[in-house]
Amino acid sequence: MILCCGEALIDMIPDENGAFTPHAGGAVFNTAIGLGRQGIDVGLMSGVSNDMFGQKLVGELDESSVKTDFLVRSDHPTTLAFVHLVNGKASYAFYDENTAGRMVQPNDLPRQLPKDNKALFFGGISLAVDPCADTYLEMLLRNANDRLIMVDPNIRANFIADEVQYRARLGKILQHTDILKVSDEDLDWINPSNTGMETKVAQIIEQGPKLILVTLGADGVMAFTRNGLVSKAVSPSVQVMDTVGAGDAFNAGVLTYLARDDALSKVAVVNITDQALQPVLQFATVFASDTVTKQGSNPAWNFRV
Repeated sequence: MILCCGEALIDMIPDENGAFTPHAGGAVFNTAIGLGRQGIDVGLMSGVSNDMFGQKLVGELDESSVKTDFLVRSDHPTTLAFVHLVNGKASYAFYDENTAGRMVQPNDLPRQLPKDNKALFFGGISLAVDPCADTYLEMLLRNANDRLIMVDPNIRANFIADEVQYRARLGKILQHTDILKVSDEDLDWINPSNTGMETKVAQIIEQGPKLILVTLGADGVMAFTRNGLVSKAVSPSVQVMDTVGAGDAFNAGVLTYLARDDALSKVAVVNITDQALQPVLQFATVFASDTVTKQGSNPAWNFRV
């Protein structure tokens, strides 16, 4: 089983007339949905409201076969993310004060995870705001020795109130991360120097990650391992509707392929070869490319390449 830990929210996406329509979303929620639709045993740990939007979130988790046992239900409101689209590329305005997702506390963490839980996924805005950010950090630290850890910080710079605190937390997370996925924009925010991608990645690998995946939008993905392996996959050419959930679908694709290949382990990631890594990258890239052809985050069911 894979447990995804982080936000579930409502994306308010504009139609052609500028009217906003609510869509279930959130980086971690989207990744869990993508996994569930591939038949992967997956659950979501997140703060979810009892309000109408929270009910929508739970309903969509159920429909996509995502386990809801680890949800923290409350009467706090649901986080809303208003999406602004320019040529299909999304930016966001978050309304997150005192929400169900944000107010997850350490005492909400499960005391014990199932024995078949092989991997944990963390990411999104849940790593940027208190108290949930420190709660998920504690969850990661409790389980980092025994389970594969994948992280996608999915950095939203305008959402980070205290950059010093965020960078310090991210540093602790990286020390215990096995697979780190970042966009090229994320990488430049983490390291704003004028050094090249390879240098920036090498500096992050020194902090802990064993495999770093750098997504490049329409140009595909570059992968770097601790033992010096560098791989690349190119995105297929598609008609883009919008980019909402593209990175989340990529994450789901990576974890799906590893799960199907029985490679959800620290040992498998440390020792991964180019021959083993290439099909992972190809599957995840094509899966993400399919997602951008539809409005909002709506990953395909039972996707195959």
